[in-house]
Amino acid sequence: MRTILIAAALSGLPAIADAQALQCRIPAQPNRPRPDLPTRSQPSRVVPIGSYTLAITWSPNYCREHARDASARFQCGGGNRFGFTLHGLWPDGEGKEWPQYCRPTGLIPSRVVRTSLCSTPSAQLMQHEWAKHGTCMPGYSPARYFAQSTRLYRVLRYPDMDALSRRSLTADGLARAVAGANPGLRADMMRITADRQGWLDEIWICLDKRFGYRRCPAHQGGLAPTAEVRIWRGRR
Repeated sequence: MRTILIAAALSGLPAIADAQALQCRIPAQPNRPRPDLPTRSQPSRVVPIGSYTLAITWSPNYCREHARDASARFQCGGGNRFGFTLHGLWPDGEGKEWPQYCRPTGLIPSRVVRTSLCSTPSAQLMQHEWAKHGTCMPGYSPARYFAQSTRLYRVLRYPDMDALSRRSLTADGLARAVAGANPGLRADMMRITADRQGWLDEIWICLDKRFGYRRCPAHQGGLAPTAEVRIWRGRR
């Protein structure tokens, strides 16, 4: 069993840091995913790519809501600890529609799962991201898709989330704090999402076709800049 451990994280949530797998033990045999296929409500849709979104998930709140789910056992149990995890890299269209499930695909290789499991801690989520989004990126294989998304994820730095969790905060305030830790990234280049109780869910970072940061379009969604957002920091 391979272990990735960042000692500085053992005392609490990260201050400004890059790696967000605070502790990640990869099992000898990770779970195999199931096929992820288009449905009537989520059909195949092929449209030109105009930009991209990199979505990262705040794992403490995800585990607060899903800790008992069998599918979340690796991420939320077994001694593993995560801060922000990689949800996925999503091609966006040139308008409000986006491409999805662009071509048939089989299961992603086990070696790709193992390589990316400490960034996206769910083999099934990886299968979904590749099937729904990666298949729409011309010339990409599963290995190339996850290498690209993981590279974009790993260059990100983060503010002191523990300190932010202990004060009143707006979506714009959080975006500015994240931008301050990442040269070239501005608050208007990301969208903050939250659950119905206002707990931080995800950050969506808007990218151009060359994967550079760009200003998010108005239709991107997310919280209003003045909306209050809370950060779940675990049991403490």
